Amino acid sequence: MSLKPRKVDFDATWTTLLETVKGVVTCAKVDRATWNDRFSDVYALCVACPDPLSDRLYTETKKFLENHVSTLFQKVQGNGEENCLSTYHKHWEEYSKGSGYLNQLYGYLNTTYIKKQKYTDADLSYGGISTDTADQLLEIGELALDTWKRLMIEPLKETLLKLILNEVARDRVGELVNQTVVHGVINSFVNVQEYKRKHPLMLYEELLETPYKLETGAHYRQEAAKLKDEHSCSDYMEKVITRLDNEDFRSRKFLHPSSYNKITHECQQRMVADHLQFLHGECKDMVKQERRRDLSNMYKLLKPIHGGLGVLIQEVEGHIKQTGLEAVKSLKGDNVPGQFVESMLEVHQKYTELIQGVFHSDQQFVGALDKACAAAINFKQSAKHLCKSPEMLSKYCDNLLKKSSKGVSESEMDDKLSNCITVFKYLDDKDVFQRFYSRMLAKRLIYGQSASMDAEEAMINKLKQACGYEFTNKLHRMFTDVSISTSLNKEFLDFIQSKENVELGVNFSIMVLQAGAWPIGQSNLPSFSIPQELEKSVQMFEAFYNVKYSGRKLTWLHNFCSAELKFNHLKRPYFVTMGSFQMAILLLFNSSDILTFHDIRENTNLPEKELIKQLQTLIDTKIVSTEGEVTSCSCISLNLGYTNKRTKFKITTAIQKDSSQEVEQTHNAVEEDRKMYLQAAIVRIMKARKILKHAMLIQEVISQSRARFAPSVPMIKKCIESLIDKSYLERTANSSDEYSYIA
Repeated sequence: MSLKPRKVDFDATWTTLLETVKGVVTCAKVDRATWNDRFSDVYALCVACPDPLSDRLYTETKKFLENHVSTLFQKVQGNGEENCLSTYHKHWEEYSKGSGYLNQLYGYLNTTYIKKQKYTDADLSYGGISTDTADQLLEIGELALDTWKRLMIEPLKETLLKLILNEVARDRVGELVNQTVVHGVINSFVNVQEYKRKHPLMLYEELLETPYKLETGAHYRQEAAKLKDEHSCSDYMEKVITRLDNEDFRSRKFLHPSSYNKITHECQQRMVADHLQFLHGECKDMVKQERRRDLSNMYKLLKPIHGGLGVLIQEVEGHIKQTGLEAVKSLKGDNVPGQFVESMLEVHQKYTELIQGVFHSDQQFVGALDKACAAAINFKQSAKHLCKSPEMLSKYCDNLLKKSSKGVSESEMDDKLSNCITVFKYLDDKDVFQRFYSRMLAKRLIYGQSASMDAEEAMINKLKQACGYEFTNKLHRMFTDVSISTSLNKEFLDFIQSKENVELGVNFSIMVLQAGAWPIGQSNLPSFSIPQELEKSVQMFEAFYNVKYSGRKLTWLHNFCSAELKFNHLKRPYFVTMGSFQMAILLLFNSSDILTFHDIRENTNLPEKELIKQLQTLIDTKIVSTEGEVTSCSCISLNLGYTNKRTKFKITTAIQKDSSQEVEQTHNAVEEDRKMYLQAAIVRIMKARKILKHAMLIQEVISQSRARFAPSVPMIKKCIESLIDKSYLERTANSSDEYSYIA
């Protein structure tokens, strides 16, 4: 074949080409040689000289296609309405495939003649040109589809729509329907405009989707009313879910994917959104009775509806809150902290599992669980009462971490500590918990009561993850002091051994604690004269420490010290651990079996009130005795007939027992800490902002403090006034509710 342009007889060439075109469009057999020759004919017509014949070829091809589609239209109409869909589908399948082949045959015409006259993407996007401009030429494949649309679909659209909707209605009642035919006919509305760059689905949406959606909505409006009248809410939900699943499957059988969600949404609107009041009215009983299947169905139906879940979420939150309050209100007995934590964990675990299983861990329901648990855990009898939860949680942790908690494996301990953090995260007053926890940790470390130092450290690390390093800074320093003290004791022992002719006479160990890290008050320490047996040890340690750390001052906290005495005055020896004040009293009985209150006070130098308390403890344990109550005139005698089943035991010191006074002191300390924290926050904010309105300042302070505690507005106002008095802030001249930073 020569590529050189030549003179061509159009009529003769077109007559030959037309036979092949008819064969291609009807999907008849066309030999490869014939195909190649006709391809050459198209090329020859497009490059003919003296003038190309492309325009005439396009016109004749368009005329043929119009005649061919008109003939097919007559055949579809002639087969009767009952066979209309199947006949249409048969001819469409053939025609659409043939038009694709025809587009290939006219490839050169499309490339050289039609595409050059087409608008570019830039023209369409920015030139304000419509894609449906009448004078724009279409490629031959596009022309074939456009012809089908004009001469087949447009005249038949009402008939086709009616027949399609009838077939869908039959499918809804379970009758057999030719799915391939219905889907194929519907798909033709899409395929016939696929070539369009803008709005290729417009014909499909206008011709089928919109009326299909309206018909579906009307059908399910009636269906919902019928089901609601005949069934309970539980059965109604089951049947609605079945209908929705069936309709979704039906959409996938017949419709274009772009319609799936639209049809499903229409069904949901008619069967769920239109009956929200009915469904919401049943939520309360379902939640109260925890009917999991019904709740799962309710969630499934309400989730896609805008604002549908609100009532269900409120009911779930209210139910969990009520359950939590009932669990913590009626706590009685010895182990109230344990009951409190375990009851709340049980509630939390139960409803976490319910939210995971029924509501698929939906964040809105997880948020409802968090709010409900926080409300129950931070519950107060009244505004005047303090919340007991931080104190109870710290006591639970204390009981867990003490040596008394026997039979708990390492993994169980870790699980229990993690559970403590679960409750801790819901506390509003985390600073109160910190105060109680640090005080109890101090006692465990000082008196060696910790079951496991690894567990202690693990708990502090969990608290640090929950609240940050600042929250646990002092707790870490307490641990550091304990380890440093261990090293100090070894160094002190080496120091004693290096001295010639120095014998302490007792086993002596010491703990050196940083004043700022430990929650131990150094004010109001009782006066005390240490026994002669310990004077040398104390002097030697002070000498050793002053050499090692010059400039540091040691303050001895004898009320926290303990000692082990061996009783040799009884029938059998006893090893008794006690506080240093009790030890000092009992050592006096080495020289006499009976001592007056005055003698004991003179030798120990203890205040009268403290001495009475310590003597009463010894009398209660029957190691010493006196007649009547202990007074300043009492005579104290050693009980030489004392017996005990255990040869090794401990006398609990008074300071190790929690008292209401200590609890009150802790709360007072927290109150003072809060004032300082709020003042620091206010200064920090004002330093950055310079000028700020009162309401904005209050809001920012609350925002910064929320992670630690929930501050009250009156307390913030007092702190602002205090800072104004200290000349950190001042009210601006323009407004009384605006502050400026002046420090």
